[in-house]
Amino acid sequence: MTRSIETIDQTYVWHPFTQMKQYTETKPLIIERGEGAYLIDVDGNRYLDGYASLWVNVHGHNDSAMNEAIIAQLGRIAHSTLLGAGNVPSSLLAKALVERAPGPLSKVFYSDTGSAAVEIALKMAYQYWKNEDPKRYEQRNLFVSLEGAYHGDTIGSISVGGVETFHGVFEPLLFETIQVPSPHPYAYESEDEAMRVSLEALEHVFQTYGERISAFIIEPLMQAAAGLIRHPDGYLKAVESLCRMYDILLIADEVAVGFGRTGTLFAVEREGVEPDLLCLGKGLTGGYVPLAVTMATDRIYDAFLGTGYDDRTFLHGHTYTGNQVTCTAALKNIELFDERNVLGHVRKTIERIQPSLRRLEALDVVGDVRAQGLMIGVELTSDRATKRVAPTVWAERVVEAMKERGIIIRNIGPVLTIVPVLMMAHDDVERILTTLYDVLRERTFE
Repeated sequence: MTRSIETIDQTYVWHPFTQMKQYTETKPLIIERGEGAYLIDVDGNRYLDGYASLWVNVHGHNDSAMNEAIIAQLGRIAHSTLLGAGNVPSSLLAKALVERAPGPLSKVFYSDTGSAAVEIALKMAYQYWKNEDPKRYEQRNLFVSLEGAYHGDTIGSISVGGVETFHGVFEPLLFETIQVPSPHPYAYESEDEAMRVSLEALEHVFQTYGERISAFIIEPLMQAAAGLIRHPDGYLKAVESLCRMYDILLIADEVAVGFGRTGTLFAVEREGVEPDLLCLGKGLTGGYVPLAVTMATDRIYDAFLGTGYDDRTFLHGHTYTGNQVTCTAALKNIELFDERNVLGHVRKTIERIQPSLRRLEALDVVGDVRAQGLMIGVELTSDRATKRVAPTVWAERVVEAMKERGIIIRNIGPVLTIVPVLMMAHDDVERILTTLYDVLRERTFE
């Protein structure tokens, strides 16, 4: 059975972000089931899920409460369209999100992936200005983002992205955007310098392009796929102030950093920021089923109200928009956040692991350790004094060594990423960091 599944996988499945020639030449990892924070492969091997199955899992795998909620919904109905009709779970979920969201976010638009949620936000921002005054805002078609930004893989979300490895080949297809330097402290002499350079560049762009800009989009607090780049404290609030000063919409992409990952339900809460549009995905359903949302303020929503179908209407949708099963999973996830005090657990975990992070920082092969909540990046270097970037193959070998010791993490270039299941036991999170320390200290990856 095991060999058969491996052969079928390598013969028929095209994996995401994977060089398939390499993949088909090695023994694949085929996951069969999960238990709590562990993934179990077809050979019965157990692995700690140190990347939360791509940064999504909250309560653990095969959680009985989540399972029961989904099964109960399947006993009622699996799906009916949200086009021109409502359903119970999508209505209740929208209410629950609005009640918990920061500031005046008051409306919920459903989709199925983080990329789609961002694409929707971009389209909403652009059409908002068109609806407000088509003549005055005819050329308001520019978006601003950070260098190294990652907002998804649709053409629109790639356009506001900046990860050359992922996006470079598609450049001829993209619409015009402006990028400003990321406030990445490791790339500067200090956090203050990183913050100053980025904010000065952002204000210069706002001053120069003025009413051509629809919105500024940002991953609050940390740029995930850029290599877990942690922004200096206060940066997000300063960005919000500039957006308000120049009347430019602020889009918060919380697909990766939202739903408890940084220690608060919404990342923007950490600095009291109130965006005009906010995107959620990944942990929204506890890591169970695909669902994403774009939240908007009344200011945005009201600009789309008209007298007919083709008058100011937001003409966008997906077949499974507001699906009952996915919305039920998200509702149960929110309920369990309260019942299990997920945020309290996350904060205790963050406090508990600080000594382990400092120990990693002391290793010669580690150039930088950056953490925001339970998003941890460990950047490898071949020369700490000059911050010379280590070969990516080093990080790849570390990932393999960790897997051999029963722990799954991933790397983004030379950066090792540890993004564990949110409710992972404190001892298990410590085991990940201790094992990583041992692997790096042994230096067999060079």
